[in-house]
Amino acid sequence: MQSGLETIWKDNDEEHGHPDFLSLKDIKQLVKKGEGQQLEFKMKVKFPEKIIREMVAFANSDGGILLLGVGDLGEVAGLRFPDEDQFDLDRAIEKYTFPAFSHVSYKVPIDDQRAVLVYVIYPSVDKPHYVQLDGEAHAKCFVRLADKSIQASKEMKQILRRSDEEGIQFTYGEAEKWLIQFLHEKEKITLSDFSTLAKLPLWLASRKLVLLVLCNVLRIEPNENQDVYRLK
Repeated sequence: MQSGLETIWKDNDEEHGHPDFLSLKDIKQLVKKGEGQQLEFKMKVKFPEKIIREMVAFANSDGGILLLGVGDLGEVAGLRFPDEDQFDLDRAIEKYTFPAFSHVSYKVPIDDQRAVLVYVIYPSVDKPHYVQLDGEAHAKCFVRLADKSIQASKEMKQILRRSDEEGIQFTYGEAEKWLIQFLHEKEKITLSDFSTLAKLPLWLASRKLVLLVLCNVLRIEPNENQDVYRLK
């Protein structure tokens, strides 16, 4: 977990018997650290269909906590109608996301009129998860990159889908040998660069990179433009 989250969950587990229920004090401590790989703030629940993208990204990545009623600058203002907001979000999750992902949600009161709405999303064993809104021809898959949720590439989706598959093998041919040597010298490469420099069709370069990630030879770093591959 992100620094801070693990400590707070451990303390809660020891004190309350459940690692996922945060107090208002816990929330304020998390907010001070700012958004990151496993933490997202939203001040309002105006567009629940957009917020669920963050949840899907957490489920497809390392899990995370979504705090609703907290501003980007860290102001813990709370929501005036948290029950209604929770209902709208739960309906959006059920309607627009698939397959179902594991999460819990609850309210943390600030005072008699406002509360922070907390969603804890667990890293999924049933990846990849998708969002498909009304009017969209294709479902979209999202993953978490630092403090952003970005659309997953074709390669990233294949890696998520096959991450628990056993017995995956690859052939250590000339292209693989070249790639390993290149990464020892240059440290990173993209799909398009691998395809061009190794003189491979794009589909074959893609297949080789996916297999090398699944076999723990490479690691993939999702990127908004092009994913980056490095030696594991």
